[in-house]
Amino acid sequence: MLTLTLDGSIVTVAMPTIQRDLGFTSAGLSWVVNAYLIAFGSLLLLAGRIGDLIGRTRVFLAGTAVFTVASLLAGAATTPATLIAARFLQGVGSAMASAVGLGILITLFGEPRERARAIAVFSFTGAAGASVGQVLGGILTDALSWHWIFFINLPIGVASLLVARRVLPADRGPGLAAGADVIGAALVTAGLMLGIYTVVKVEEYGWISPPTLGLGAVALALLGAFVVRQATARTPLMPLRILRSRSVAGANLVQVLMVAALFSFQIIVALHLQNVLGYGAAETGLAMLPAAVVIGGVSLGVSARLNARFGERAVLLTGIVLLIGALGFLTRIPADARYVTDVLPVMLLAAGFGLALPALTSLGMSGAGKDDAGLASGVFNTTQQIGMAMGVAVLTTLAASRTDRLLGEGHPRAEALTGGYQLAFTVGTGLLVAAFAVAFLVLRPSGSATTRP
Repeated sequence: MLTLTLDGSIVTVAMPTIQRDLGFTSAGLSWVVNAYLIAFGSLLLLAGRIGDLIGRTRVFLAGTAVFTVASLLAGAATTPATLIAARFLQGVGSAMASAVGLGILITLFGEPRERARAIAVFSFTGAAGASVGQVLGGILTDALSWHWIFFINLPIGVASLLVARRVLPADRGPGLAAGADVIGAALVTAGLMLGIYTVVKVEEYGWISPPTLGLGAVALALLGAFVVRQATARTPLMPLRILRSRSVAGANLVQVLMVAALFSFQIIVALHLQNVLGYGAAETGLAMLPAAVVIGGVSLGVSARLNARFGERAVLLTGIVLLIGALGFLTRIPADARYVTDVLPVMLLAAGFGLALPALTSLGMSGAGKDDAGLASGVFNTTQQIGMAMGVAVLTTLAASRTDRLLGEGHPRAEALTGGYQLAFTVGTGLLVAAFAVAFLVLRPSGSATTRP
């Protein structure tokens, strides 16, 4: 799971090198990320339900195998088309394995304290994987070549397959006949794929352009038809009862807002370090290493105990407050920022992610019964990808438009870029404030009926 999460960010610092080596156009380069994102986000829900029906361990093993083979193809790519196709296939494998990962965890650890500890470890892999990906991506690109950001997945994937076959229980599920809603599967997969495609193309077309509005309308129509189908189908792909839990629905909404905001931390901080402060790929990764360290320390060291003592809602709110402080600090970052005074405090405040994510994961899975664990896992991961796609579209578009305006007014390039990044951080801070409000108003304190459907 660490490798799957890491793979979403490991390419970011290697993008300039990939562009020069394979001859990508500026527009085409974005599809190294977008191809992975579209496949991953659109297939999570379907993969999670299939895991419930035919066995989560089977789907996990199959997804890991697909991801590993796709990593080999990506590392060996010599043309833009080959790399984009391999990245799409990586997204398919990641969706299969990620969609059932939480479901496996929930069924393996039934006792509350053990489950909290297991979720803390799981959340650490997600929170730290993004940061570690940037560190590792920079080091591998500078020391070897960009090909190795994909080749490194091969020994990890093989080892994961060997270990998983020995330690994960064999579960067969009731079979596809118990819930193989083919029409529902087609509607939700097409709707999510088209919706994510529309969002990631906003930077090219604009928010109110005919392509964006037209594709967005079709995507919403497909997803609306999917909801109607689920309410009427005899064996629905996603039983709507999963969303009747206040904690599950609220946690997924908080996640969309929080992940969209934190895109500005994960990616735009790295862009500021490289494009404005002149850091290299490896330097950028090392500069962001403190964030990975504090997130890991908090996730593994204290989050489970705090959740048990104070409840997931209180810990989640505390984590979001720390994250608001981190992005709020960045809204004033100068073009001549110094690492110790202007960047390092932000990395340390990232500890809030180590508090928020385990608590949010527990709440997001709290309403899932044994038969729906894979589905709930797929829903939770899907909202994560939707939030990421929103962050990509909204924050990069705003940052780019403000930078272009400042350049047109005659500002130096470093100041113009910084102004664009500051706007992205400001919007990200606003999204986190909205996430705090939703968590405070919708989620109930521990001891209330937080998990009652």
